[in-house]
Amino acid sequence: MTMMYINASMAPASEAPHPGEYTIDELAAVSRLPSRTIRFYQSRGALMPPEIRGRVAFYGANHVERLKLVAQLQDRGLRVDAIADLVGSIERGEVDLAEWLGVEQQMQTSWVNDQPRTVNEAELHTLAGTGRPGLIADLSRIGLLERRGEVYLLNSPALLSVAMKLETAGMDLATSKQAAEIIQKHTGRAVKELIELFLERAKGGHVALKEPASILQTLRPVGLEAVRVIFGRTMEEGLRKLLESGALASIPGKARRARKR
Repeated sequence: MTMMYINASMAPASEAPHPGEYTIDELAAVSRLPSRTIRFYQSRGALMPPEIRGRVAFYGANHVERLKLVAQLQDRGLRVDAIADLVGSIERGEVDLAEWLGVEQQMQTSWVNDQPRTVNEAELHTLAGTGRPGLIADLSRIGLLERRGEVYLLNSPALLSVAMKLETAGMDLATSKQAAEIIQKHTGRAVKELIELFLERAKGGHVALKEPASILQTLRPVGLEAVRVIFGRTMEEGLRKLLESGALASIPGKARRARKR
């Protein structure tokens, strides 16, 4: 059942606000949020209930600070339900806010220096190391490039570099794209299983989480190095078996280029 709060100016003197207290309208003015948004946060558990005296709801400085925290967490991409769960854990002493923000900051830091960027045609050719005819069409076809008016959005400069190195070695861009999709599919599955393992072991007390941000900071370089070593050894073994099978002898010296549609 929805509780109706009346305006404090209409309330008896006994229901007048104490110093440092706000009515819903005053809190809305201080926080610069609509009163309906404040009530929504309260209904979802992201904001603690007000103090009710008579028929009037009063809010305090802790509500103002909570609304600031909610806004900060929303800026970091959290939904209201997730914020409610987080602040609940903080209030129960299960999570330290400063520690969580440190973890969240580590999570926001990219593991690889590879961000989409816009380029003009000359910059694209410089990054690709070639200005061959059909390059823009080929890169657009495999999803690495999108035209945006007079410029192009390059979705992954790092993958462009990899694809162009493979093309120089004789692998067409379509094959490179399929290879990337295979890697992404299997690494996605591996990451999911690794996260599940990490959570299971942490809940069982086998993973110490005294300084989670520090663990994540260490995990980034160590994880990338582990992937490089494991993938490298696995690929080496696979190529050795390919060579021993004699299958390489059946590959023509010059691959036939697929006709462009």
